[in-house]
Amino acid sequence: QVQLVESGGGLVQAGGSLELSCAASGRIFTVGAMGWYRQAPGKQRELVATITSGHSPHYADSVKGRFTISRDNAKNTVWLQMNSLKPEDTAVYYCNVDRLTTAWGPQDDYWGQGTQVTVSS
Repeated sequence: QVQLVESGGGLVQAGGSLELSCAASGRIFTVGAMGWYRQAPGKQRELVATITSGHSPHYADSVKGRFTISRDNAKNTVWLQMNSLKPEDTAVYYCNVDRLTTAWGPQDDYWGQGTQVTVSS
């Protein structure tokens, strides 16, 4: 069984920092692009940042210059360092992998369970 296990969410004051992590576990052979998405109450899920297996990052305009995405391919882990947090960053953050190659075959669009990030003003 393959799992994406997220950690690092919590409550922080505006201007503060948090780091999220997401580790893919199980009988995994390859991991494609990894990313973070978020969903605030009453809003659609939106892309925050993605990073390819070649470590090429992409950011939503709203987080450029404040968030940094990184990954360790050997550990099948992705991190999201969030600095200068704003109340509008409050959301449930979800880890995503676009494709996993596993012992049970390829699995596309794999999601974590989500972790809450709350930024107080």
